[in-house]
Amino acid sequence: MTTATVYPNAPELGTDDYIVVGLATCFIKEEGEVHQVKVIEPIPSAALQAIVKGIPTSYEMAWGTTLGSILDGESPQRLPEFPAEAQFSEEFGFRAIAAARTYKIRPEAQVHIPLGTVRNDFTYSLERKRVLNTERVIRTEDNVKQHEHTHKVL
Repeated sequence: MTTATVYPNAPELGTDDYIVVGLATCFIKEEGEVHQVKVIEPIPSAALQAIVKGIPTSYEMAWGTTLGSILDGESPQRLPEFPAEAQFSEEFGFRAIAAARTYKIRPEAQVHIPLGTVRNDFTYSLERKRVLNTERVIRTEDNVKQHEHTHKVL
């Protein structure tokens, strides 16, 4: 039962709605060098279900908590369990509300990380690095060359 509605863009959510927040290892590319950063970000229910099945992930651990404990209006709140060097992801508030909606629709996903617990037995891997500030540059050389008869009626 929701006790308070404090999210203007999500009137169906309250401070006691369930959410999972994960600690991910990501990378930022600056001046040709890649730097490792710890990022706190919401994990939607579909992503959590894939992660607990054993797919490689950049998440070291995840907390089952309430929306009110990590979000004050639209401002992120740091749980005492979060590492001091970790930073919140971009658009944390927006993403937290979106993730909380997924657990409201699929409450069976809450069994993976019960409220108030931490899980850290994921298949943690940095083989595929998550670079946060990449820009996709499309060049003419990237175009696939087609055979001259591809669009002709023969």
